[in-house]
Amino acid sequence: MLEFIRSITARRNQDGASAVEYGLLVAGIAALVVVIVFAFGGVIKGAFQGTCNTIKNSGSGTSQTC
Repeated sequence: MLEFIRSITARRNQDGASAVEYGLLVAGIAALVVVIVFAFGGVIKGAFQGTCNTIKNSGSGTSQTC
C-alpha cells in the first residue's frame, strides 16, 4: 500500500502550473503592448498628421482629405 501511495505522489502532473505561467507571460506581453501604444501613440499621430497637412498644402487645389 505504501508503494502505491508513493507511485501516485511521484506522478504529479504539472500541466496546470505551465498553463498559469504561459497565461502570466501573455498578460505581461499584452500589458507591455498597451503601455507602448499609449506612450508612442501621440508621437505617431503627430507624424501622420504632419504628413497629411503637407499633402493637403502641396496639393493641386482639389479638396483632399486624410
